[in-house]
Amino acid sequence: MAVVHAGPNDSWHGVIKSGSQFPPEAGRYHLYVGLFCPFAHRALLVRHLMGLESLIDVSVVMPYPKGDDRGWPGWRFPASDDDYAGATVDKLFASDYMHDIYFKDDSEYKGKYSVPVLWDRKEGRIVNNESAELLRWLPTAFDDVLRQDGRESQLDLYPTHLRSEIDAITEWMQRDLNSGVYKAGLAETQEAYNRGVVTVFAALNHLESLIHRNGGPYILGKYLTELDIRAYATIIRFDAIYVQHFKCNLGTIRANYPVIHEWLKNLYWNVKGFKETTDFKHIKENYSKSQAKINPLAITPMGPFPDVEDGIDLNFAQLKPGSVRYPIVLERQAELYN
Repeated sequence: MAVVHAGPNDSWHGVIKSGSQFPPEAGRYHLYVGLFCPFAHRALLVRHLMGLESLIDVSVVMPYPKGDDRGWPGWRFPASDDDYAGATVDKLFASDYMHDIYFKDDSEYKGKYSVPVLWDRKEGRIVNNESAELLRWLPTAFDDVLRQDGRESQLDLYPTHLRSEIDAITEWMQRDLNSGVYKAGLAETQEAYNRGVVTVFAALNHLESLIHRNGGPYILGKYLTELDIRAYATIIRFDAIYVQHFKCNLGTIRANYPVIHEWLKNLYWNVKGFKETTDFKHIKENYSKSQAKINPLAITPMGPFPDVEDGIDLNFAQLKPGSVRYPIVLERQAELYN
């Protein structure tokens, strides 16, 4: 049996699978998320897109405060569901803090008290808290249960014929975009910030051309895959908070990337699950009110307005791809992707 959690410094790596320690069962598992977190957003999107809402219930932490520089005491739950719109009490244990959930499994845990966390009611422990792993196996974990209910998803987020391409894109997308905005935004030296922000826009330039080349409306053309989930969770936050708070301000999605902009609007307005899992108040107030080093006065930006523009042009072939033409961005793009 694979080790789920090797020790106090390790994450949890369990998998829901028939015949395993964690078999698929309706109502057995509970998901802890924050609506602000792009990594938790991945798991929440899978839950909606794959029709798992009735099988896995959810508790939602508040977007702030987080605590001290070391993250203690961490994310907290409201005292009632009315305290902060969209956040909920801990529906399983009425805990005050997310760290209480971690300590219920491992009282000696020394890592971060992050979201998402998938909890097993029967085993009384954490199944998994790694968003990339959840994104990969959660979409198919409950297929047998859905069939028994007379429901069968037609959506394959990791189709066999696209797996090598998905894996290759995932490598640079995670490194340069999903984590890249944090490398830029949390940099503590000018040099680290300069490297980070240039890499972010090199990745956006590359993504813009990739979607255009594949013809949209999704990153790999007509197939909605886990790549769209991975990219959406970062890009929906980009103009709303990363531009100003993380100083990712060499350009914006709506002004500089017409192809990504149409891709984003299509997901938000036309694909059920994307708009429903996106909460801009949680997103903006999390970053602006829980990172005092960056924003000591905790003033939350009002814009941009509207959060997501409407009016969608799905004729991707007629769109002229955009880019940020700053020479050092183009140099980094050539270095990373050509």
